[in-house]
Parts: sequence; C-alpha cells; structure tokens
Amino acid sequence: MAYAARIFNHSKKLRQTHNVLRDRAISLRWFTTDAGPSVDKIDGISRPRPLGIVPGDKNGFTPSHQSINGSTISAVRMNKGNGFWEARKVHAPAIGMLYKSQPQNSVRSFSTNTGFPPHQEIGMPSLSPTMMEGNIARWLKKEGDKVTPGEVLCEVETDKATVEMECMEEGYLAKILCGDGSSGIKVGEVIAITVEEEEDIAKFKDYTPSTSDAAPAPEAPSGPTPPKQEVSEVPVTSAEPKASKPSTPSSGDRVVASPLAKKLAEDHNVSLSSIKGTGPDGRVVKADIEDYLASHSKEVLKAPKVDSTTSSPLDYTDIPHSQIRKVTASRLLQSKQTIPHYYLTVDTCVDKLMELRSQLNALQEASGGKRISVNDLVIKAAALALRKVPQCNSSWTNDYIRQYQNVNINIAVQTDNGLYVPVIRDADKKGLSKISEEVKYFAQKAKENTLKPADYEDGTFTVSNLGGPFGIKQFCAIINPPQSGILAVGSAEKRVIPGIGPDQVKFASFMPATLSCDHRVIDGAIGAEWLKAFKGYIENPETMLL
Repeated sequence: MAYAARIFNHSKKLRQTHNVLRDRAISLRWFTTDAGPSVDKIDGISRPRPLGIVPGDKNGFTPSHQSINGSTISAVRMNKGNGFWEARKVHAPAIGMLYKSQPQNSVRSFSTNTGFPPHQEIGMPSLSPTMMEGNIARWLKKEGDKVTPGEVLCEVETDKATVEMECMEEGYLAKILCGDGSSGIKVGEVIAITVEEEEDIAKFKDYTPSTSDAAPAPEAPSGPTPPKQEVSEVPVTSAEPKASKPSTPSSGDRVVASPLAKKLAEDHNVSLSSIKGTGPDGRVVKADIEDYLASHSKEVLKAPKVDSTTSSPLDYTDIPHSQIRKVTASRLLQSKQTIPHYYLTVDTCVDKLMELRSQLNALQEASGGKRISVNDLVIKAAALALRKVPQCNSSWTNDYIRQYQNVNINIAVQTDNGLYVPVIRDADKKGLSKISEEVKYFAQKAKENTLKPADYEDGTFTVSNLGGPFGIKQFCAIINPPQSGILAVGSAEKRVIPGIGPDQVKFASFMPATLSCDHRVIDGAIGAEWLKAFKGYIENPETMLL
C-alpha cells in the first residue's frame, strides 16, 4: 500500500506540470486575415509560449496587460487597415516570440508614445559619398500637403551642389522639423514627418523627435504592477514640455529669408542674422537688404570724420563657411596629412599643338561647332597617357591597389561658391569636339551651382589648369583622394633655344606640367613614364587623333 500511495502522489504532480509551464509563459501571438506571420525576437531569446489575448476592436486584437512574477509587458496594438504597429515599452525581461502579420519590409515606423499614430520619420539623406551634413534650401511642399512617390519634397544643399529630394511613399506631410534655410543638419537627422491618414496630421502639431525611447526602462525591473503604472505616467507628463520647449528656439535660431534676399546678402557679404525682416512672419525680403546696405554705406562715408589721432580697432568681416568650402578643406587636409606626395615637372613644347588647334578650330567654325581650347587638348593627352600607363589610373586601399579600367578625368573649376571638379567620363574614347562640349557644359553648371552627384563622382584622375586662365607659370596641386595623381598645368611662354647651326637660335613656346603622385601607388619611375607619354602626345598632337 505504501508503494501504491507514492506512485499516486507522483502522478498528480506530473499532471500539474503543464499548468506551471503555462503560468510562467509571457509570449504573445496574434494574426490578421490578410497576411502571414513573421517573428521578432525579444531580448535575444526565442521561445514560443502561449498567452491569452483579449479581443479588441474591429481593427484587430489588443492583448491585455499580464503580470507574471512581478514582470509586465505593456499592450501591443495592431491596426488591421494599414498594418502599422504601435508598441509601448517593455518594462520586464520578456522572453519569447512576437508573431506579426505585416512583413518587415513594409513596416514604416514604430511609436513608443500612444499619443502619436503610426508615422514615418524622414531623415537628412546622404546625397554624395563625402556628405556629412546638409542644408535645407527650401521646401516645395508645406505641412498638410499630400505627397506621392516621385514628387519633390525639398531642395537640399549638399557639399557639392543643390539636389532635389524626392518622396518615396504616398501620404501626407504632417510636420516639418527643419524649415527653409536650416543649416548644419547631420545625415540621418529627422527633418520631417509623414503619415498615411489625413486626419492624423493635426496630432503632430507639437511633435518632437525622441532621442531615447528606453530611458524609463531601468526604473521598472523589480517593481510589480503598481510601480509600473507610476513609471508609465512619468513620460506622459514630461513629454509635454519636451514638445513645447524646442519649438520656440527652433524658429529663433534661423533666419527666414526669400531667395532673392539671400542672393543679395551673399553678393554683399551681409549676415542675415543682423537684419530684421519686415516680410510675413518676420521674413527677410529684398527691401530689407537694400535698406541695410543704404544705411551701412552712409556709416562708411561718415567714417573719415573720426579723429585720426585715436586708434581704431581692426576691422574685419566673418564669412560663414559654405558647405562646399567645409568639404574642400576637410578633404584637402586629409590628402596632405595621409598621402605621401611627391612632384615631377616637365616642360612641353606646344608649337605643334597650337598649329593643330588653329586648324581644328577653323573646321569647327565652318561646321558650327564649339572652339577647342588648349585645356581640351591637355585633357585628351592626359587620358591617353593614363591608358598607356594604367598604374597611374589607380587608387590606394588598405588591402590592395585598385586599378581602374575607365579613364574618367575630373577638371578643376573655380566658382564664386567654391572649387568644383566635374568629371569627363571615358575621356580616352571621346573626340576633342565632344570633350570641349562637356567641359563647357559642366563649367556652366558648376557656376550655377546645379551640379548633381553623377556629374562629379567616379573620377580616376584630375587636371587643374591655372596657366591659361590666370597666367600662373608653375604650381603643385594637391591630390584629390581617393585618386593617386593630379596634373597641374602652367602657362606657356616663349623661350630662346639653340638652332640647327652653332650660332643659330630660334624661339619656341613651352608649357610646364607638374604631376603630383601618391608614392604608395605610383613609384618615381612610373610617374616619369607617364609624364613622358603625356609630353609625347602634347609635342606630337597628331598621334592623339589616331
């Protein structure tokens, strides 16, 4: 009888085991009728366990709060209509799996504040390989407007040009966080909010992007359900000042001005922050700039009346850095600090080159084409020399030297906005007429500040000519990373050289060219070989036409 009693007691314990396992489970599972399940892990541990759910409204199921051994999970709600998720913070080490009906690639955003409906945060895009931050030139859409894929939302000033930012999804522009003229916006920083439903726009009037959604989490691990309710009330009360405080200084930190006023202020080196706008909402208009310039000129005229015996402080003007100026300074500093430069110079006789150019321009004028410049011939000669000595058409990486099959020549173009380097792609395969057309076209776009990233990316070598436009005799250029070489072209000058006889002399025009090389990629002999090939094409230009 004693053995039978023991067996009976053990069987009762085994029957109660499944209840214990079920009571300790804290996992959620739910489905909708229009999609299949997908899985999200919580705390890196994945164990499927059941949990009772409470049916919600017609949009889906709403799991209720559960308390298991002092650990709680906040409610998670899913809208059946659009498949968006709205989840509150997890205040306990939940272990299990979440099954969701919306595929991961369609989920637009998550919200940790139940006061805001599902939405999408639009960040500052990276529109060029070197872009670290950008400016908002102007918004083409305003808050409340409907947006569709392909429509232009705003114009973004990158480190190289002004680029249009297009909308990727359909919806409504609910909130603009960075208005016209906002500058120094880091890549990825939120600039606007879009929603799918028009009635959700008003809910984002005081929206402020959250920097940390997990801040209150450490307060709730040891407390049961009542402390958890106190923690949930804290972020609700603290969220109101956070939404109102940043809104006031954001409008005061920037100056809103019309495009014409901005252009006029830049032309006269006038800071917009020192001018009070008289336009709508304090907007600086053209008349404000003109009034400021008129009053400032009167002050300048009165300046000589000051007593000459008194010493006046140093007069200066602080010019803000433009985006292109910041990037140019950063990249050139990086180049000089990290690339071991060395320089090779050669003098090239350009008499035959000038004769060929005169003949080609006569043909161009007869056919209505554009004139060919000396710089066009230099670009062609440099491209052919790179094809002949491909070691110079390479770049350095930590693991290997990358040798390019395409010969893409960047040309340095100086503008009022800064230095631009548009690219002539496959210059070794193009004729002189085509090269001339592209150089003039990109130079004009650079002056208008309308270059797109495709107009200056993927260059493999750079040519900088200060001789023809400025008469510089000779100079050494800084390598444009990640390239390994840049050619600096000086001005041509006539020199006296020995003639055929012992007492005979003649005149010839010589143009100096200096090659800056990255010694990690181009050895001295390789650089000299490239310059020899370049000189051969310049002094015998007919070979470029073969």
